[in-house]
Amino acid sequence: MSTWDIAAALARTTDRLAAAAQAAGRAPEDVALVVATKSVDVARTLEAVAAGACLLGESRVQDVVAKAPALEALDAQPAVHLIGPLQSNKINAALRHVACVETVHSASLAAALGARCVRDGRVLDVLVQVNVSGEEQKSGVTPDAALDLALEVAATDGLRLRGLMTIGRNSPVEAEVRAGYARLRTLRDEVVTQGARGATELSMGMSGDLEWAVAEGATIVRVGTAIVGPRV
Repeated sequence: MSTWDIAAALARTTDRLAAAAQAAGRAPEDVALVVATKSVDVARTLEAVAAGACLLGESRVQDVVAKAPALEALDAQPAVHLIGPLQSNKINAALRHVACVETVHSASLAAALGARCVRDGRVLDVLVQVNVSGEEQKSGVTPDAALDLALEVAATDGLRLRGLMTIGRNSPVEAEVRAGYARLRTLRDEVVTQGARGATELSMGMSGDLEWAVAEGATIVRVGTAIVGPRV
């Protein structure tokens, strides 16, 4: 049985987030916290919700589906963001349960999502994932192609482009990590200037670097380990 105190860890992270926002001259409420419950069992996920998590991040559609009955039985249901790759053959399953897909990285995926949403009579919030670090193991459109893709997504029926998302460079060097986040912010500003005026969100920053992300303008941070503890 885990001895990790999720409620205390969530409180610590909320305090970190508030301090980071204040240090950057921003209001803490301007940065949303997605609790990344990927690879966390249903009991610990419910513990996070009971402690106050209202936005959850899941990486695998099968985990979203598995946890859905327990989450949807709650009086106050958390919103679920998909923060991992989405395969076209899992779109139907994902759309039954997620409020936002943060990992749109291609025109073909956007078209498939949009068509399914139009068929279902709904509009889905999405973010375009950008690989600002250039690391091969990370998903996302290249920065050079991000503007065109974002504008195409913004024009896709059934989708509402809310902004951009990235996974920061795996580096302990603050300047290297922040450079990628600054690049994403610049791209977001270009997307907004080019006409996608509602695409203001910047989803970036995780347990180890949320302060750097907030300093560069993150409006959403995705924190897992610092809240739910080490995965086993």
